[in-house]
Amino acid sequence: MSVNEDGRVGQIIELEVGAVAHGGHCVARLEGQVVFVRHSLPGELVRARITEGGEESSYLRADAVEILRPAAGRVERRCPVSGPGGCGGCDFQHVDLPTQRALLGDVVREQLRRLAGIEYDVVVEPADEGDGLGWRSRVDFSVDGERRLGLRRHRSHDVIAVDPCPIAHRSLDDFTGHRWEAERVEVVVSSRADRLVVVQAPGTRLPRLDVSGVVDGRGKRIGGRTYVREQVKDREFRVTGGGFWQVHPAAAAKLTDAVLGLATIGPGERVVDLYAGVGLFTAFLAAAAGPDGIVYGVEANQRAARDARRNLHDLAQVRLVHAPVAAALTRGLVPDHVDVVVLDPPRTGARSRVVESIVRLTPSRVVYVACDPATLARDVASFADKGYRLDRLRAFDLFPMTHHVECVALLVPAAG
Repeated sequence: MSVNEDGRVGQIIELEVGAVAHGGHCVARLEGQVVFVRHSLPGELVRARITEGGEESSYLRADAVEILRPAAGRVERRCPVSGPGGCGGCDFQHVDLPTQRALLGDVVREQLRRLAGIEYDVVVEPADEGDGLGWRSRVDFSVDGERRLGLRRHRSHDVIAVDPCPIAHRSLDDFTGHRWEAERVEVVVSSRADRLVVVQAPGTRLPRLDVSGVVDGRGKRIGGRTYVREQVKDREFRVTGGGFWQVHPAAAAKLTDAVLGLATIGPGERVVDLYAGVGLFTAFLAAAAGPDGIVYGVEANQRAARDARRNLHDLAQVRLVHAPVAAALTRGLVPDHVDVVVLDPPRTGARSRVVESIVRLTPSRVVYVACDPATLARDVASFADKGYRLDRLRAFDLFPMTHHVECVALLVPAAG
């Protein structure tokens, strides 16, 4: 799509705002043309500035710059750079938390209806009782021309300096007050209060900060430790460098409880944990299966697989498979029949090839952890084509102020 193919970008238009859509915006129409409007709420009357598209475009993008008729749930933004033309990190700074969760529920419900043909009443549960700020324990900052940490402008490579970022964990506030010789800087604080810095293309000098370790983008140690320690219930997990871990402090325990509650693992059962990462779900699935059970943890990433071996070494019933998920399922690296499959794929989802391979294992329960409701809905539709139906779904607001929502779904044989 041309950004300004007929000079329309920059025009101010008046819009009646409709339903929320996946991606952090609402839908309006201008003379029959769809407009995706950020910084708005359903039911509002706004003046909006067109930011992308023209008369011949399939749709327009716009920012609401003046609210003529506000909707219930609108509040003052608590971040000075989150508004129109600003940082793209937050979508809902202008919305109170109950309304944010209602909007997220609408999005999940609409994706299931549109992509999977399923009607499901989705209630989004809070991560905690907080105010939606100070939760993000892992932040990937860009560095601007003045060597300050910042975040990208929405749909742009421009960097907007933040000092500090309101949704970042308060233990990370001191990182933004320094100058950095680097292209990008990821900062991490763990549940054990470890602080790690991951620096992409580091210069010769880095700020002196109280940290547990500093590594480069390949995980090579620059100073201190190369990992952080995370505590979940009675277990400690090691996560090297910028390896994947849930960013909300409450998320790991919340999702573990949801997975165990839907999987209902019994002693002696066979379980496969796909996209196992550093072994979070694998550890607790193994405890539920007991010494007579067996849990296969499948992970492709080398660093994550190495961490998983350290994290799960005391669980004799665990078998770790270091391989891509599709390869593990098609090359006989897991049993040809299991009782339960748990999967936590990346944002792109599992896709049909993996779904078909899971179905061939004939599990009685499939527990799917998803960070994107659209890919979840597409994969649920693929499971339906292979004889599995959606039985239960829980949704969690683990990314307050953003359009992201985490879901945990239980799929069972349709004939069961």
